[in-house]
Amino acid sequence: MRQAVRSWRLHRRTLATLEELAHQCNTTIQGWWNYYGAFYRTALSGFFGYVDQRLEQWARRKYKRLRQHKRRSHEWLRKMAAIHPRLFVHWRVVGVSVG
Repeated sequence: MRQAVRSWRLHRRTLATLEELAHQCNTTIQGWWNYYGAFYRTALSGFFGYVDQRLEQWARRKYKRLRQHKRRSHEWLRKMAAIHPRLFVHWRVVGVSVG
């Protein structure tokens, strides 16, 4: 699954908005949650943290003020999840990763 997320190359899609990324990724993430979520919830929560890390990397490339700040990009993503908690499927299910 990580390899599939890597192949999306989210960090390179700087012209896209967060909503567009969510629209592109949600069907696949929902399918993984439906298939693996019944038995591997803890493993999926770690994987969803990885997806959030990729979204933070995307934010650092898109917004100059986040470019050199991993902590700020993490805080920005947490703020976006608080404002739009239903944007990504994994935010609805487990929320944004803390670590």
